[in-house]
Amino acid sequence: MWKKDYVKSLELLTEARNIAEKNHWYKQQFLAINNIGANYYSLLDYGLALDYYLESYNLAVKQLEPKYEMVVLNNIAILYSKDGKYDKAKEYFKKAYDTAAENNDLVKVGLYAMNLGNVANEMKKPVEARAYFIESLPHLKQEPDLLILAEIGLAESDLLDGKTKQARNKATQLYASAKNKDFNDIGLSLLFIIAKSYLQEKNYALAANSAAEILQKNPNLETRKSVFELLSSTYTKSEQFNEALRYKDSVISVDKQLNDIKSGKLFETNKVKFEIENYKSQIAVNQEKLATERKLFYSIIAFIIAVVTIVILALRNRAAKQKQKQLQAEGNEKIMALQLEKEKNENLLLEQQIKEKETTALLEQERLKSEIESRNRKLSAKALYLSGRNELIEDILSSISGSTEISKNPEIAKHIKTLNTHLKTNDEWDSFLTHFEEVNQGFLNRLKTAHPSLNANDIRFLAYIYMNLSTKEIASMLNVTAEACRKRKERLATKMELPDSTTLYDYLSFI
Repeated sequence: MWKKDYVKSLELLTEARNIAEKNHWYKQQFLAINNIGANYYSLLDYGLALDYYLESYNLAVKQLEPKYEMVVLNNIAILYSKDGKYDKAKEYFKKAYDTAAENNDLVKVGLYAMNLGNVANEMKKPVEARAYFIESLPHLKQEPDLLILAEIGLAESDLLDGKTKQARNKATQLYASAKNKDFNDIGLSLLFIIAKSYLQEKNYALAANSAAEILQKNPNLETRKSVFELLSSTYTKSEQFNEALRYKDSVISVDKQLNDIKSGKLFETNKVKFEIENYKSQIAVNQEKLATERKLFYSIIAFIIAVVTIVILALRNRAAKQKQKQLQAEGNEKIMALQLEKEKNENLLLEQQIKEKETTALLEQERLKSEIESRNRKLSAKALYLSGRNELIEDILSSISGSTEISKNPEIAKHIKTLNTHLKTNDEWDSFLTHFEEVNQGFLNRLKTAHPSLNANDIRFLAYIYMNLSTKEIASMLNVTAEACRKRKERLATKMELPDSTTLYDYLSFI
């Protein structure tokens, strides 16, 4: 698994799980299931990873010690945190924390308290976060790397609470004293706190310098995206619009790279699933073949015994000819049974070939689905890019229009008005609609047929939902608030008469 050979890892873990289940070795069964979940987590298939983690958690609760419960609870919570579901992450971190407290495992109590503090920071609850971090500190004194992570969490809480100078001073001190800055990106996290504190204080030059220092550390793509967003915000607020636009373009570029990586991971996951299913099928075929060979062997032995018995009886008593004929008839029946068994095996082999073809067709279907999702992501990126550029251009025009000298120049005012008029046209939407139809052929027609009461704006809004854009992204593209976007979702669900248990995205995916 650490070498990223997921197919081989899953084959070995599946075999280990089967052996453990057969022998009722619950510890080994737990480890196999939990690590199968870890493989799918590495492949970014969070849904399947969660299924295996929950299965291993139920096994730990029923058959194992509390320390195994804590391990998988922490894994589940991290999974929810990665997926942005912070309420669920908090729930499972709290279960792990309570279990550690009940078993007096103080290091784990400190670790899970720190995790709860990080989730509280993500949920913008600095007061709650600070209480957890303060609780974790005495328990992590023997773990210096974990201790500094808890102190970083405290600095982030100060930053969220508006105590920018206090947060920056603490981050600066930690950065100077940290011995292992690469552990869990400690160094980068501290530089981020420093940069964001300067941005909140409107010290844009120092904020930009701190962000540039992060880029010099050659961080991963997700960190680079966060830095570019911070720089774009910094230069926008300092009215350096050319630089802001350049870093906005960098965000789009990194987003594209991340989408390409995720698309590759999705294809790799489907390939792994196919090969594992094929491996399981091969095991089933081998077991069936072994059972058939045993039956054949026993049948042949039985037949030989019958023939020997007939010969012995013939030598002993020639008067038993009728009985010999009866035994010979039984032997013939067994031969026919063998022939029927052979035909049955041939039919099983044919069924296996049909299943393999069906599996191949399913893989092709998944590949096509992945290709459509990839194109929709590119459309989303393009739409967000166009929306972001237009928004930035509108900000620039608004800034220019506010200048007294420019507003007195009728020629420039006329050009600004013309640019504003062009920004409000629907050419970009028409172009986007054309590309959307090419990728998702027939979708809009089916939607209009099923719901003729929908207007053009409704169709446009539903197209963005179908591409799985977040509420924040749709609100940005339509230039409305996120709350207005959520209310519009509810109105459309009512207008389309959807059941309460069905979400708009699930319904549109079904169409």
